Amino acid sequence: MSRNLIAILRGITPDDAVATAAALIEAGIDRIEVPLNSPRPFDSIEAMVDVHGDAALIGAGTVLTPEDVARVHSVGGKLIVSPNCDEAVIRTTVDAGMQSYPGVFSATECFNALKWGATGLKIFPAAQMGPAGLKALRAVLPDGTQVYAVGGVGPTDFAAWHAAGIDGFGIGSSLYKPGNPVEVTAANAAETVAAYDEVWV
Repeated sequence: MSRNLIAILRGITPDDAVATAAALIEAGIDRIEVPLNSPRPFDSIEAMVDVHGDAALIGAGTVLTPEDVARVHSVGGKLIVSPNCDEAVIRTTVDAGMQSYPGVFSATECFNALKWGATGLKIFPAAQMGPAGLKALRAVLPDGTQVYAVGGVGPTDFAAWHAAGIDGFGIGSSLYKPGNPVEVTAANAAETVAAYDEVWV
């Protein structure tokens, strides 16, 4: 079962990447992004893809330029997540056969992202929009649009967002912090998966 949970490993280093990915996958989270403002992010992505590429969808977050998309693609990444809605980034991602999740907040950004080929939408920062804002957007978005909440949301918020029509979540600091032992990340992942399954399964 693949859950609509994207682990955001901001600040991870290549030395910790493979073991952390293994812990996440074991817990049931098989979508992983390394934000590009992390140390040596392309090395971390490549290391995870080499070991776990068949078991997980691995890629980058905080992707701002088409050149970054190309670099992620060159190391085997298949997922591109951005904080903003940039036509060139979306189109480059889709043209490369990768999944695109741009950051959106307004109806205009949502519809532009879909027009340019986005796989799904990343509501960011989700805490500022809240479930009520998502519910209003859902009323106009095309049926089947995949929408993820990212930024200030965690397992305790899953039920409220689910009721408003969210499809999934990007989870950062409540799941992973730089320097955390793998065991801590594994425990956080297990708690996150349990909360998700309680709402969705």
